Amino acid sequence: MPMPKFKSQSDSRAVPSSWSILLSVFCREALRALWRYKLRSSLTTLGITIGIAAVVLVIAIGKAGAERTEVELAKLGDNLVWIEAGSRNVAGTRTGSHGTNTLTLADAEAIAREVPLISRVSPQVDGTVQVQFGNRNWSTRFRGVSPDYLAIRRWDVASGVTFSHEDLVQSSAKVLLGETVRARLFGAADPVGQIVRIKGQLFLVNGVLAAKGQSTDGRDQDDWIVLPYTSAQKRLISRSITWLDDIFCSAVSPQAVDRAIAQVVALLRQRHQIRDGEEGDFNIRRPDEILKAQVESAKTLSIFLVSVASIALLVGGIGIMNVMLASVLQQTREIGLRMAIGASPVAVRVQFLGEAAALSLIGGVLGMGTSVVSSYGFARLLGWPIDIPASAFVLAIGSSVAVGLFFGLYPAWRASRLEPIEALRYE
Repeated sequence: MPMPKFKSQSDSRAVPSSWSILLSVFCREALRALWRYKLRSSLTTLGITIGIAAVVLVIAIGKAGAERTEVELAKLGDNLVWIEAGSRNVAGTRTGSHGTNTLTLADAEAIAREVPLISRVSPQVDGTVQVQFGNRNWSTRFRGVSPDYLAIRRWDVASGVTFSHEDLVQSSAKVLLGETVRARLFGAADPVGQIVRIKGQLFLVNGVLAAKGQSTDGRDQDDWIVLPYTSAQKRLISRSITWLDDIFCSAVSPQAVDRAIAQVVALLRQRHQIRDGEEGDFNIRRPDEILKAQVESAKTLSIFLVSVASIALLVGGIGIMNVMLASVLQQTREIGLRMAIGASPVAVRVQFLGEAAALSLIGGVLGMGTSVVSSYGFARLLGWPIDIPASAFVLAIGSSVAVGLFFGLYPAWRASRLEPIEALRYE
């Protein structure tokens, strides 16, 4: 009876496959070939480096720009519907705010009552005033609004409290200061509870608004004071003034904004007895549409820049193909010798594909490093935080390797088609 055979411990160890050995050998040979012609390899990787760096930077800057636009959209307000007094075009001239007195408190109340897609409404009157505290004074804009205005515009109170509906009814002499006004009048001191003089009247500082910074068009969004609209009408403008400059509304959802605007327009045209085809005495402002148009423009520009960067990658790939063809010519006798002693055409193709992939991969890594360093410079220049997403690095590596393999395919195929005898005779 034959004895069973047992595998020794050494037999049970995994033996590297012939393919893994082949790949390691030819990858090592590819790196040696690149090192042998260092200057040529460096110039070849330059195109890949520039292309990859450009692609990564465009993606990073585009992402940062989109995030900044989202922040600006959030600053505009909570599903904002902004009704402004005055037609956009009356007899060839835009009247704008303060150009008409047909927008009234009754209109605001009707919108709140009859448009279910509107969740909040705030009347507004505004103008320019001089604010004084002690021996300091500052010229700024005022906004007379209702307590709902801060919720509509997503504006927080940094210190103190806002005014109430009771203050609205009583036309209380209370005011909220924007951060710029606070800094100009009080410096580092706390203004809450202090008394300021506005147009010869005394107002109690009820609170300070949270800073919003500059808008996309460069205007200071903190250079304002806010007070009840009844107080603004009676104390700062004129007791006989009853009309409004604007009505700020908040739709129930972002998706409801367009439908809410259509309902508001229909209601106001009916209330103001404006016939079909006639120009209205009010208009709806859509600052969000301006920002969205900027986003679309930025997307178009990003596509264009990515196309330019792709041309750089294409040039780099053509450079790789030219270098690999030159490498095939220089190594013709070596290729013939290897094939003569048993190297297969597949092995030769793997060698030259490995060399092309290594060239492009080095260019990709250098391109990623260049993009990281450049992103800090662009962040300082634009004033935006620019974070390169991980997906951009994955795209960079994948693109560089794909370019190397694609443009290295023809030289590798040409090398594998050499006849050993003819190759050995090559001078």
